[in-house]
Amino acid sequence: MKDAIVQHLSQDPVLKKLTDKISYREPSATSQGVYKDLLSSIISQQLSGKVATVIKNRFFGLFENGYPHPVKVLEAEMDTLRSVGLSRQKATYLQNVAAFFESENIANKNWEDMGDDAIIEYLTQIKGVGKWTVEMILMFSLGRPDVLPLDDLGIRMAITNLYNLTESGKALRNRMIAVAEPWRPYRTYACWYLWRYKDEG
Repeated sequence: MKDAIVQHLSQDPVLKKLTDKISYREPSATSQGVYKDLLSSIISQQLSGKVATVIKNRFFGLFENGYPHPVKVLEAEMDTLRSVGLSRQKATYLQNVAAFFESENIANKNWEDMGDDAIIEYLTQIKGVGKWTVEMILMFSLGRPDVLPLDDLGIRMAITNLYNLTESGKALRNRMIAVAEPWRPYRTYACWYLWRYKDEG
């Protein structure tokens, strides 16, 4: 699998420079399931990694065995949720996720029968959950191989720099989609290379 992915992506001469320089590696398998990962993602938004970790640990610590069952999240007082460092808005978004998963009875759902676009459409019904958040869930929680998160600043910057794109707005978005088209069906893997290119400078 690894050899096939690297060989496919290396057909793009720009990406080949990255695959030659950056060693292939699978992402860390740290998923705790879509429900908990969604809660974690909301908590982490606009926070440094260190602060986000502290608040996530405090939040999960509010619940028995560290599992925020949807009913328990909905029953929690706003003051209790805010006491762990959450803003009122984030606490509300967490309760929105809990309400959705409880009403849909999907805390332990098998997502394999749903395509990427269907999952994005389904989960973005939740107020506070945007497309980028669900794309991260697809990539890191569900291991979907062909996701292109164009709302991710790091991905946009990497593609713009590497391919010398000068467009802006919708025109830039369309160019990035076109640039990434040959990467199918491994656009997720291409993005891992792009993120590491950004991180490693």
